[in-house]
Amino acid sequence: MRALLRKNVEPYDALGLAEDRFTDDQIIDFMLQHPILINRPIVTTPQGTRLCRPSEVVLEILTAPQKGAFVKEDGEPVIDTAGQRVK
Repeated sequence: MRALLRKNVEPYDALGLAEDRFTDDQIIDFMLQHPILINRPIVTTPQGTRLCRPSEVVLEILTAPQKGAFVKEDGEPVIDTAGQRVK
């Protein structure tokens, strides 16, 4: 559950979530009260569910290969126009 927590937001510090004293149920309750605590996107496909950060992690759980260009939010290319991984 802790992997889904955003750490760079005010409620994380205010609630003391860096401390290891909270149960998963308590963390879920905090996330419901403060949705900004939820790290996203969380993507579900028949291949599984993943926190897709960085965004190209989604490629690991797609059921079909990426067919066109895929560029990250910051402009970094991940897949070219031929559907090939850029590295």
